[in-house]
Amino acid sequence: MGPLYIGPLTLETVRVSICDLPQQLQGCRIVQLSDFHCDGGHLPTRLLQQVVERVNDLKPDLIALTGDYVTQEPSPIFGLATYLQQMASRCGTVAVLGNHDNITVGGRKTIVRSLQQAGICPLWNEIAYPLGPDLPVVGLADFWSPDFNPGSVLNGLSSTQPRLVLSHNPDTAERLSPWRVDLQLSGHTHGGQIVLPGLGPVPAITQGLRQTLATSLPMELPYLSRKCTKVVRHWEWVSGLHSIGRNQLYVNRGLGTYAPGRWRCPPEVTVLELVRG
Repeated sequence: MGPLYIGPLTLETVRVSICDLPQQLQGCRIVQLSDFHCDGGHLPTRLLQQVVERVNDLKPDLIALTGDYVTQEPSPIFGLATYLQQMASRCGTVAVLGNHDNITVGGRKTIVRSLQQAGICPLWNEIAYPLGPDLPVVGLADFWSPDFNPGSVLNGLSSTQPRLVLSHNPDTAERLSPWRVDLQLSGHTHGGQIVLPGLGPVPAITQGLRQTLATSLPMELPYLSRKCTKVVRHWEWVSGLHSIGRNQLYVNRGLGTYAPGRWRCPPEVTVLELVRG
């Protein structure tokens, strides 16, 4: 896949207001990367090199990885980890896993171990404090995993304490509504991959058509079949920053690309600047 097929790497800078953000974290910058799909076909090596260079130029406070490092077999994580290890930030790198990281028996353990050996902190229904005790980072199990149990983690935090939540699938924002989530970072959607000028991402446009016509459409028809609904239910959260009730969700377009490719939906490095709300 060449650059005309996926588009140039894009930097998205977003300012996010956090209620009760500690003063020492005012202006904290978090770089988010998602959906690598490193398997020899969906992520060009040159793009991955550009990602490493771009992230290091940004000098972030924290790097957050939101899953799908591989597509199916876990072995490509070994090569990917050598690139991830080259990325530097003041407070290190935290990560969660996606649905593709949990496909094969033992695959999740292989990926977790490889990330740990690269100096990355993978979280599976766990809390880490890379930014200090006043802003915990919650990493959830993948939504499609039987281990997905946000209450087991979030119930242990005081409702007065701000927190960041990493969860691969943005559909989890609906399930997380009973808890305080100052900022949820997700991926999974690839931004819809094809965005029509003036109309938006194709999956979001056709969501209504799918709801009315899905029973009569062939399963293999791109974007209109029930397969698309299975990928994610809330295509209205396909990319960017969203308010979900009192919570906030940011969805990264990801780096890897599936057929038919990306059009007006380039791969993304995100910088999220936290400010006191």
